[in-house]
Amino acid sequence: MIIQLQPTIQTQDKQMIVEKITSLGYKTMEVTTQRGSYLIGIGKKEFDVRQVGHMRGIADIHRVSDEYKLVSGKWKVEPTVIDLGDGVTVGGGNLSIMAGPCSIENEQQVDLTINHLKENGVRIMRGGVYKPRSSPYAFRGLGIDGLKMWHERAQAAGIKIISEVMQVSQIETMYPYVDVFQVGARNTQNYNLLDELGKVDKPVLIKRGISGTIEELLSSAEYVFSAGNEKLILCERGIRTYEKASRNTMDINAIPILKSKTHLPVVADPSHAIGIREYVESIALASVMAGADGIIYETHQKPEEAFSDGQQTLDFNESARMVRKLKKAFELLAAES
Repeated sequence: MIIQLQPTIQTQDKQMIVEKITSLGYKTMEVTTQRGSYLIGIGKKEFDVRQVGHMRGIADIHRVSDEYKLVSGKWKVEPTVIDLGDGVTVGGGNLSIMAGPCSIENEQQVDLTINHLKENGVRIMRGGVYKPRSSPYAFRGLGIDGLKMWHERAQAAGIKIISEVMQVSQIETMYPYVDVFQVGARNTQNYNLLDELGKVDKPVLIKRGISGTIEELLSSAEYVFSAGNEKLILCERGIRTYEKASRNTMDINAIPILKSKTHLPVVADPSHAIGIREYVESIALASVMAGADGIIYETHQKPEEAFSDGQQTLDFNESARMVRKLKKAFELLAAES
């Protein structure tokens, strides 16, 4: 159960609501976010919501049986739209495209990528400055100095930044320089990190875990929402299976399922899903047709010279072609709906 509280609710009225919910056999938890205040009722006992709905200070009340209550689509009529400012949004009937290198490498690479994105109407640049690598000897990013350099150039060009945060201690230092925090697949169930990201007033994109279920992804998002941050984006990026022909197995099924289960925007990462450059476009197009709100992928001026993930990274010509096709596919889908 979710009880939306009125912004002007009095303390004594809130206490009376809590006492009433408790008397009905429910535990309560108060959640305050950037957009509202809620009481979450946890319990199984059936009762008539009119016993509570008439009480002072309640804006609305919803029955939500899912374990992930706040991110569930059962209580929110309109899908959530994430506003990054300057006319850049994710969700709400638009196709958001986010592109950039696996790793931020140097000033020239950043400038070339920004120019490429601007030429193709892409307003969000992805890139890593802290890189979780399987090998301790691989390139692990430029760190905060690289992020500051990237931010300065992106801001001047009107480009928004999404970058991965790997641990709690990085949140504060990264905060002034990112527009979206990314939680990578390895950290999807890092609950300390999720709790802390719930305390920031910036959007968070959460990738599905390497072997995670759809419900586990939604539960991870619930951690962030319940800690106070409603600005959430979910990302399907493929899961680990027994198949060896590709890096991961893209779960296209997850996109419409997530869209039906949650009010949050859902984007797809075809680069990590397939891990093979020549197939990235096909997976991206399939994701759009499955209903994704956006695509996040890797591009580099010379993928064969990229410090990381070159095998799954599009060059600028391939990237430009894919963006054109994505936009056409989305227009076709919109025209048919």
